Amino acid sequence: MKSCKFSNLNRSQQERLAFIEFRLQFLGDIRRQDLLERFGIAPAVATRDLAAYREVVPENIAFEGSRKRYVIGEGFQPTFEFKSEQVLSALSRGFGDSVCTARGGYLNCDFPLRLNQPLIPVLSIITRAIHQQQVLRITYHSLNEGPSERDIVPFALADSGLRWHTRAYDRNSGKFRDLVLTRIESPVLLPDRLIERHESGASDIQWSRIVELEMVPHPQQSRPEIIARDFGMVDGVLKIQVRAAIAGYVLQQWKVDCTADHTLDPKTFRLWLKDRLTLYGVQNAPLAPGYSRPVGS
Repeated sequence: MKSCKFSNLNRSQQERLAFIEFRLQFLGDIRRQDLLERFGIAPAVATRDLAAYREVVPENIAFEGSRKRYVIGEGFQPTFEFKSEQVLSALSRGFGDSVCTARGGYLNCDFPLRLNQPLIPVLSIITRAIHQQQVLRITYHSLNEGPSERDIVPFALADSGLRWHTRAYDRNSGKFRDLVLTRIESPVLLPDRLIERHESGASDIQWSRIVELEMVPHPQQSRPEIIARDFGMVDGVLKIQVRAAIAGYVLQQWKVDCTADHTLDPKTFRLWLKDRLTLYGVQNAPLAPGYSRPVGS
């Protein structure tokens, strides 16, 4: 979210100027009070920030004296690059990464609730283990085995779209695994335990391997051009690159028909995986709707 026009300023001021531009571009106005509430700065600092933005890009901002607010200028051209995902998150939940206040969004938005939420005391120990590269002893509740104690080496978090996992080396099974955060209980850091080279994330082939998935509108869709538009396809194809470790989750979440002859219901499955061979060697490929491993693989 950097801007070359404000590269001479410190990071804190760049964040505030990005907020000014965000408000102008997506809401059409900004008041000094908006800066005070968002960043907890003094009124004089907010005044200087607005003046600094106006000095560099005067065509982007105009002052509306009757309502004592700044509005988007007629010649507005963005100087900060915002990603769609960031914008939608900010509009629905609030701008920035503040975790100290429950700040609401800027527009009336609604979104599905995540029904399973990891407990903060558990999550905090897992994230510390990842950041500090430490071994973790946990009790894990498995659907097949029930509760069991195990030592793991977590190195990343992954969102399947339905629930959060930690990607970790499981010393009990001797394999890299996805462990559901809500199934982890009583985590304890083991700072004195050494991590072997084969247990680190760099040795996880499924995590390191990148696969390219090519998806097209389901061949039985009556209006494939609308599906192509929904997903921003180029020449009728949507190409995404994902880690092999999460490929099955992605295809499951987006309900992609992964059968060889696109036989799943097009009312439910709007996309079809064009080349099933891209899933060769992907361990969680069976999660993909309709996928079956080739005979002999």
